[in-house]
Amino acid sequence: MDFIKFLGTAGARVVVAKQLRASGGIWLSLDGTNLLIDPGPGCLVHCFSSHPKLDPTTLDGIILTHKHLDHAADINTMMEAMTIGGKERRGVVLAPGDALGGDDPVVLKYNRNYVAGIEVLQEKASYKVGQIKITTPVKHIHGVETYGLMIEGKRTKLAYITDTKYFPELAGHYRAEIVVISVLSTTQTPFDHLNIENVKLLVNQIRPKLTILTHFGVWLLEAGPETVAADLSKELKCKVVAARDGEEILID
Repeated sequence: MDFIKFLGTAGARVVVAKQLRASGGIWLSLDGTNLLIDPGPGCLVHCFSSHPKLDPTTLDGIILTHKHLDHAADINTMMEAMTIGGKERRGVVLAPGDALGGDDPVVLKYNRNYVAGIEVLQEKASYKVGQIKITTPVKHIHGVETYGLMIEGKRTKLAYITDTKYFPELAGHYRAEIVVISVLSTTQTPFDHLNIENVKLLVNQIRPKLTILTHFGVWLLEAGPETVAADLSKELKCKVVAARDGEEILID
């Protein structure tokens, strides 16, 4: 059974710090491959409180789209859990260069020997994790090195548009049947994140079968993500839903 599981839908520092929404990231199971994306604070806890539980030792890989803590705080915890504290050398970790090196890496060096491999994300590069092909089509405009993901299985193409400032070419890089979009607010924000007006432009250009909104800031929570998604569906004549904490969405 292929599915996307949202271990958290929190976006921005206030929502994460107050845990107004959980912040555990996304678990994707596709074509027999298990992939964890952006394990933020509480990821491991939410794996085991999931119904049914998600076993980290079944993971084939972990991806960081960027090193901000709402996306990466549990990366070392999940690497240890995936390998049972290094007893089983397995799984691959994909992350941008600044998450692995430089003055402020988030992946601890002692932890890196536990996994079977570490690969550096780069613009317009392709990777293979289990049966899944992953492409990083374009570098995003964000405070740190950031990449969205194109994920291809045998029958399914899925896009994950992570944190970024909107730019006109963005939609052309993420044409897929299912698109997951990190959206912080309803209107313009001073931060390098998408808002609902940007989402309208993206959905109108991509025309996916399903758009899933996540990574909500305070502004969007106040507006009501489900209400906003329903209004978008009517306006755009395209199915748009707002992810909920712990929700599992089957991939048809």
